[in-house]
Amino acid sequence: MTKKIDINCDMGESYYEKKLGNDSKIMPYITSCNIACGFHGGDPNTIIKTIELAIRYDVKIGAHPSFFDLEGFGRRKMDLELNELESIILYQVSALKGITESYGKKLHHVKPHGALYNIASVNDDIAETIVLTIKKIDPNLKLYGPSKMKWKEISKKHKIEYVSEVFSDRNYNDNLTLVDRDNENSMITDINNSINHLSRMIENGKVKTINKKFIDIDAETICIHGDQPNAHIFAKTIYNTFKSKIVK
Repeated sequence: MTKKIDINCDMGESYYEKKLGNDSKIMPYITSCNIACGFHGGDPNTIIKTIELAIRYDVKIGAHPSFFDLEGFGRRKMDLELNELESIILYQVSALKGITESYGKKLHHVKPHGALYNIASVNDDIAETIVLTIKKIDPNLKLYGPSKMKWKEISKKHKIEYVSEVFSDRNYNDNLTLVDRDNENSMITDINNSINHLSRMIENGKVKTINKKFIDIDAETICIHGDQPNAHIFAKTIYNTFKSKIVK
C-alpha cells in the first residue's frame, strides 16, 4: 500500500502592521494549515482572512497556539504553571474553533508553536497538559506533534489522535529533537537538500541527524515553515515531488 502523507504549514502569522509569510502563494500546495492564534502572531482580521483562504483551497484548518510572546515570535522558553498553560491553550484554540465554526467548517487539529512545541517534546507534564486541554475543547481534534516522542503515547492514553510530524526545513539531533535555531546548521535552506531529507524519511523511515546518524522516524505530515523566505518554493516543489502520496 502506498504511504499517504499530509503537508502542513504554519500560517496567519502576520499581525497588524507586521507582515510575515506568503500565505496566498503557499495555500494551493498544502493539505492542512496551522493558524496563529494571536499570541506569537496573528490578529483577528488575519485569522479570518487565513480561514477564508483555507476554505477556498479546501485545506484542513488547525490552531497553532503558543506562549504569549509576540516580541519573540513564540520561540522563547517560558516557565508557566500548568493551570496557566492550560488557560492560554484553551483561550487560543477555542478562538480558532469558534471562528472556523462561524464559517460552517470544523477545526481539524492543534499544533503547538515554537518553544511550546519543543518543550512539550521533552517534558511529559507539559505534553499531557496540552493533550488534556485539547480533549476538554473537543476530543475529536487531532494533535500534530513530533515523531517518536512520548507525546504520542500520552495522546493515545487519553484517546486523542496523534499525527507524527517531520520538518522539511529543519535538521535533527540524535534524540529527534530539532537543532536549536541559534545553531547555524538548524535550517535546511536548499530545496534539493530538503527533498533528499524528506525522501529518506518518507520512503525509508529514517532521518539523517547532524551527527550523520540514521534514526527511525515516522512521517505522517510534513511541515513547511510559512515565515521562511522560500516557503512558497518549498511548498510547490514538495507538493509536486510527492503528489502521488498526498492525501487531501
